[in-house]
Amino acid sequence: MLSMIQSTQKIIKIGSSVGVTIPAKELKRQNIKLGDEIEIIVRPIRPSSVEDQDVINAAKSILDKYRTDFNNLAKR
Repeated sequence: MLSMIQSTQKIIKIGSSVGVTIPAKELKRQNIKLGDEIEIIVRPIRPSSVEDQDVINAAKSILDKYRTDFNNLAKR
């Protein structure tokens, strides 16, 4: 079963329109070719607040410190 492509991309100008690119390695990994139909879900990323960033940084710190333990728990 193929997994979903999850990527953060910037909107770019393409002629008089705008668009996004799909990373080539993801296209290859999922065997998606020019002309194939795919489903796109668009969600704008909102800037996080200082408080949100503090929480994210704390979570990353905990994850880094206990990465091995979390990996072992995930395998149970």
